[in-house]
Amino acid sequence: MFEPGSHLTKRCLVFGCGNPLFGDDGFGAQVIEHLLTNYEIPRHAACLDIGTAIRDLLFDILLSPQRPEQIVIVDAMNLAGGVPGQIYEIDVDQIQAEKLSDFSLHQFPTTNMLKEIKEGTNIDVRVLVVQITELPDEVRPGLSPVVAAAVPEMCRRIMAIIDQTH
Repeated sequence: MFEPGSHLTKRCLVFGCGNPLFGDDGFGAQVIEHLLTNYEIPRHAACLDIGTAIRDLLFDILLSPQRPEQIVIVDAMNLAGGVPGQIYEIDVDQIQAEKLSDFSLHQFPTTNMLKEIKEGTNIDVRVLVVQITELPDEVRPGLSPVVAAAVPEMCRRIMAIIDQTH
């Protein structure tokens, strides 16, 4: 069982973001579940399904004297020209306005915290996203087949990042 706050002692944190009640937006949660079910996560890393609640975790990291070396954010987005099911690494500045709500009800303070972590600390921040097929307007759990097929590849990429952070 994962103890609250113990993530702050890990060198690498992987945060699965998104809302599994809205189709492909549940990609982050599926990735974390797949990682925890199919891989042995090294002791120096933690993989957390944080849904849409990254704000509190970012505050904890900014205020903590002990910080991770790396944060990996996993999410689903609609990128201009993106191919559904394709995995992309984007910069923090590329987080789209419609996804900012995942980071905060007030949007700007939390995205600014993420930028502050990336630019004002020694923490390496990486944002890995999958191109969605669509996000439903109403509750509809479950990933589209092409996005679901990207889960294992995203997990392999994340494990490669974790293995480099030891």
